[in-house]
Amino acid sequence: MAATVRRQRPRRPACWALMTVLLADLLALSDTLAVMSVDLGSESMKVAIVKPGVPMEIVLNKESRRKTPVTVTLKENERFFGDSAASMAIKNPKATLRYFQQLLGKQEGNPHVALYRARFPEHELGFDPQRQTVHFQIGPQLQFSPEEVLGMVLNYSRSLAEDFAEQPIKDAVITVPAFFNQAERRAVLQAARMAGLKVLQLINDNTATALSYGVFRRKDINTTAQNVMFYDMGSGSTVCTIVTYQTVKTKEAGMQPQLQVRGVGFDRTLGGLEMELRLREHLAKLFNEQRKGQRAQDVRENPRAMAKLLREANRLKTVLSANADHMAQIEGLMDDVDFKAKVTRAEFEELCADLFERVPGPVQQALQSAEMNLDEIEQVILVGGATRVPKVQEVLLKAVGKEELGKNINADEAAAMGAVYQAAALSKAFKVKPFVVRDAVIYPILVEFTREVEDEPGLRSLKHNKRVLFSRMGPYPQRKVITFNRYNRDFHFHVNYGDLGFLGPEDLRVFGSQNLTTVKLRGVGESFKKYPDYESKGIKAHFSLDESGVLSLIRVESVFETLVEDSPEEESTLTKLGNTISSLFGGSSAPDTKENGTDTVQEPSQKKEAGLEAPPAPEEEKKQKPARKQRMVEEIGVELVVLDLPDLAEDELARSVQKLQDLTSRDLEKQEREKAANSLEAFIFETQDKLYQPEYREVSTEEQREEISGKLGAASAWLEDEGFGASTAMLKEKLAELRRLCNSLFFRAEERKRWPERLSALDSLLNHSSMFLKGARLIPEMEQVFTEVEMTTLEKVINETWAWKNATVAEQAKLPATEKPVLLSKDIEAKMMALDREVQYLLNKAKFTKPRPRPKDKNATRAEPPLNASASDQAEKVIPPAGQTEDTKPISEPEKETGSEPADAEPLELEGPGVEPEQEEQPAGQKPTLKNDEL
Repeated sequence: MAATVRRQRPRRPACWALMTVLLADLLALSDTLAVMSVDLGSESMKVAIVKPGVPMEIVLNKESRRKTPVTVTLKENERFFGDSAASMAIKNPKATLRYFQQLLGKQEGNPHVALYRARFPEHELGFDPQRQTVHFQIGPQLQFSPEEVLGMVLNYSRSLAEDFAEQPIKDAVITVPAFFNQAERRAVLQAARMAGLKVLQLINDNTATALSYGVFRRKDINTTAQNVMFYDMGSGSTVCTIVTYQTVKTKEAGMQPQLQVRGVGFDRTLGGLEMELRLREHLAKLFNEQRKGQRAQDVRENPRAMAKLLREANRLKTVLSANADHMAQIEGLMDDVDFKAKVTRAEFEELCADLFERVPGPVQQALQSAEMNLDEIEQVILVGGATRVPKVQEVLLKAVGKEELGKNINADEAAAMGAVYQAAALSKAFKVKPFVVRDAVIYPILVEFTREVEDEPGLRSLKHNKRVLFSRMGPYPQRKVITFNRYNRDFHFHVNYGDLGFLGPEDLRVFGSQNLTTVKLRGVGESFKKYPDYESKGIKAHFSLDESGVLSLIRVESVFETLVEDSPEEESTLTKLGNTISSLFGGSSAPDTKENGTDTVQEPSQKKEAGLEAPPAPEEEKKQKPARKQRMVEEIGVELVVLDLPDLAEDELARSVQKLQDLTSRDLEKQEREKAANSLEAFIFETQDKLYQPEYREVSTEEQREEISGKLGAASAWLEDEGFGASTAMLKEKLAELRRLCNSLFFRAEERKRWPERLSALDSLLNHSSMFLKGARLIPEMEQVFTEVEMTTLEKVINETWAWKNATVAEQAKLPATEKPVLLSKDIEAKMMALDREVQYLLNKAKFTKPRPRPKDKNATRAEPPLNASASDQAEKVIPPAGQTEDTKPISEPEKETGSEPADAEPLELEGPGVEPEQEEQPAGQKPTLKNDEL
């Protein structure tokens, strides 16, 4: 075989350490190569994944549907999800939970809790006195909080994604309504922890939709701002969002497209569900009127009948969107009485007239918060299933004053696709084209504190102060620092919501507590005692509003500074470097004259732009010999008192996690047991049927068939009588026992079934090989490419194969069909492979061998060189090495495909449209390769 010469790269010992680190990173990423998104709607959810080879794809559920109902059926010994749970809502409405997201982050006295009880009276809501929240009381010993139920749904969504991706998934981006406050967002994060998911981000569903819209239209985005309104009416709520698209200059990647949320308006209860409930009430009234005078029970008092009516109302709403009227009909609605009634679109619109009047509300809120008018909006895009109702489109079109409404986006899947793009961007395993996302704060957050002030000499009073941390419609993620300058002992302050005047009275009641946290500081006085000779620069509290819109207090520290005089001779280079860094990160040397202030945390490179003083040049330092500024930071103890909704304690959270894991393990064990029982039952029926088939009767005796039939009958009786209580291990053992009994029978029948095809293939190969050998021997000696040894070897293999075949077939013919065969299909295949290997070797040799040049005739006239041939061409001649002529060049054996790359080959890169793994930087001057299918 000819060796492949590769140019070796120079290796350095130091590279091995880097390679080790990179290998460790790759191994760490190997389990997280796939990421997912969950578009969590009120009625249904859409799951999407990104993995190598699958750029952005919606996950199909077990019923091969692209969206899955957010429904859970909880019984004492089993659970159902998705479409299976939705079908159980009719049989067991009390144990089937739907639309429970509106209970997240709500205390018992919240109007939404009362609304849920009114809509779904079949559910028993218990009271948690510790957190003042509610939980679902399924049975005497079975209760679940809304967070636990959501955790089950998220865990189920992960199982769907993992089955679709065929690998484990832990990282996820989850969509939430834009109007979710801090308590509601923390509740979703706790549910994700219970499900074992690592949340990369909670992204607002309107932002995810806008991102999906922009990603697929990035070529249309330029430096000119384009304002687009997204009107999203789903099942449970309505959100209107104004987004501005334009390209901006970024430090990392130059000019890139950006979306900025400018305005948001919403209605928490305006959606398709409320329309369906109105229709359900109308159908219930019609049914009661049909049975009037029969002293029948009110259909509203029957949970199963009301569940049937709600399902029919959902279907009716969809049909009336395309038809002027439709016949509602339900078989056996209650007491075996069928229901049939005609409903027109006009009746439906009259039932929901007050709902349609609320359609323009979110538009006006969004325009007001964005400080825009309708003339500045270029396009209005419809999102959400409820926008398909014709009356909604009619009222909205009139409200926005446009010629038409945009329907050029997938109303159901846009949020899931935008969220999964963001998941890939946040994951370390992929690299995507940058798309800047600037979301907006809907509810402003401020800090309130009280301190003593001296109004007159000897007369002190308390002054209440407020400092805005995150203003309304300000961008996030963002970090802020607030400085308290006039405190030298322990104190406390409050973190609350700011002005919520844009909310109506009902929305304020639903919103819940406007107080977030009380922060108690400990150790302030001790820090002043520790540095008595230092000047206090204040108590600095560092806040963060992260990508998920969740507020957190990172740390609180007491900062002191003093001037230290050092001569230039005594100051080392390392000290100078430290002072320079301290000046960069420590701020200006000018005294802090603010009493209390709020600052945005900036990068060191932004200090100059912020107006802060730069450190003095080394020459000036040497000439002026200024005193060195020394900065000391002391960590302050923090105690947080959550005021809006207490989070689950760590031990309670651990118990919830364990509860969900136990339920999942029980479900998996149940599925495994059902699989084992089904396999045993299927094997019994299939084998009993085979015993009567001719091919199996031919290879078995009557005694053998009777023995197998008896064992199968006994196993079937055992499965019917005792199989219900049998464990998975017992079922698997019973199946293995029956298979051992029947293996020899199946083997004999299978071998006889394979003989004709295998023997025919062997005969064909032998005939072709013999013809090939005969032709090879007829090649003239001067053109012969095969040696005598090679042709003799092939002839030997052909003769041995013929002899083996004839002898084995003859021996097999003497054996009865009920005995173990000596002619085996695997032996036939082995003989064919050995013969084919020899033939292929000779064929490849002939393919890659150059023909020998014919000997020249001594009497022939020498051909003159062409007139236009150069002297160098005439003089060129290849001189072979000593002992080797030009005609005896070694023949290169073709390289065999081994299925794996050489040790020093370049690694493969995983790619996908718009989503690809991290790649090394291109060398200077070399342009990166662009792909047409990149997003």
